[in-house]
Amino acid sequence: MLIGLMRPVETHSADVEAADLAGVQTQLATHRPEGFDLISAPVVMIKGAAILKAKGTFQSRDRIEQIEADDMDALLAKVPEGWQLLNVRAA
Repeated sequence: MLIGLMRPVETHSADVEAADLAGVQTQLATHRPEGFDLISAPVVMIKGAAILKAKGTFQSRDRIEQIEADDMDALLAKVPEGWQLLNVRAA
């Protein structure tokens, strides 16, 4: 018997602008959906302007579910579209 943990692969993005990095972080925090973590936020300085732009990408991290199967093929077959298998252990 194998036990696997899986979570949905769901992302959300937000474009923000601010005068400094602290402002970028503050803006991104206001756009973070509940249960999502910021996984990427490359910052670009706008030429000729004193402003920074960033595209923050957030990914769902709070919905983890457990599945069970007799073998690895059966376990993988139970992972629905849009979900990611995180780990597998023998029971």
